[in-house]
Amino acid sequence: MILVTGATGFVGRALCASLCERGPLRISVRKRVAGEWPEGVDVVQASLSPDQDWTGSMPGVNVVVHCAARVHMMKDRAADPLAEFRRVNVEGTLRLARQAAEAGVRRFVSLSSIKVNGDYSQPGRPFTVDQHPEPGDPYAVSKCEAEAGLRVVSQDTGMEVVIIRPPLVYGPGVEANFLAMMRWLSSGIPLPLGGITENRRSLVFLDNLVDLIVACIYHPAAANRTFLVSDDEDLSTAALLRRLAAALGRPARLLPLPAGLIALGAKLVGRPGIAQRLCDSLQVDISNTKALLGWSPPVSVDEGLRRVAEDWLRNGSGCLI
Repeated sequence: MILVTGATGFVGRALCASLCERGPLRISVRKRVAGEWPEGVDVVQASLSPDQDWTGSMPGVNVVVHCAARVHMMKDRAADPLAEFRRVNVEGTLRLARQAAEAGVRRFVSLSSIKVNGDYSQPGRPFTVDQHPEPGDPYAVSKCEAEAGLRVVSQDTGMEVVIIRPPLVYGPGVEANFLAMMRWLSSGIPLPLGGITENRRSLVFLDNLVDLIVACIYHPAAANRTFLVSDDEDLSTAALLRRLAAALGRPARLLPLPAGLIALGAKLVGRPGIAQRLCDSLQVDISNTKALLGWSPPVSVDEGLRRVAEDWLRNGSGCLI
């Protein structure tokens, strides 16, 4: 049996939909909702806290897929964000892992973040799986510390640990920055981003990430490995906007403002992080993932963008302005 934490999240829900067809599945949720899951799915109520008792959730489980986390927030209202991230993402995760190992769980697959590597990569130098981590914010620090703690649990107990570091994940129902991009493009308002052509950003379509997670559940070579994941095609900001606009059936009205000018403007208004996300590179090298697992992403970037755009327009969120 497989236990999935964070089953109601963006990735967890899609993963559970795939795993439902593969065998016995147990999921953990913070709040039960009657009738939300298919018949036969075993639902347990739990939170990712340092004092959560997972022993009652472990009988019969041989693989845990850990998707639950306190996620990165643009405006974190916690008095001490790092302490709160550590309480959930480090202490809560390690308690789950230790109790899983004590119960005889064979493999623990943990969804981490590419932010463990850093906030941006140097031009022409994609992040690799074996480079020294450089987490830059409290969320990334907590994910890095959780990874280190999981490796200790594995060494102490023999439980196999697999870590996956995705970049930005997009798919039907995506929110945050990706949703904002679709709204901007659909509005037809000219965007001063046509000059951002030299950077490269790695993304991963939701189905591609789920496909890799499933591979990491079953593949013998995944044991005690860390994997980077992407769609295996990296795009500049301008190229991404043009291809997303095409998927939406809208013209890409991009003004060729130089990237340096955008960075200067963002700095002057006190929002340098915006320029970093738009202008800098965040590129990952997945050659190790492909070689070890014989894996490649089944969905192309253009197909992924098409599915996201169609879902957004079909569900009424994408009414053209």
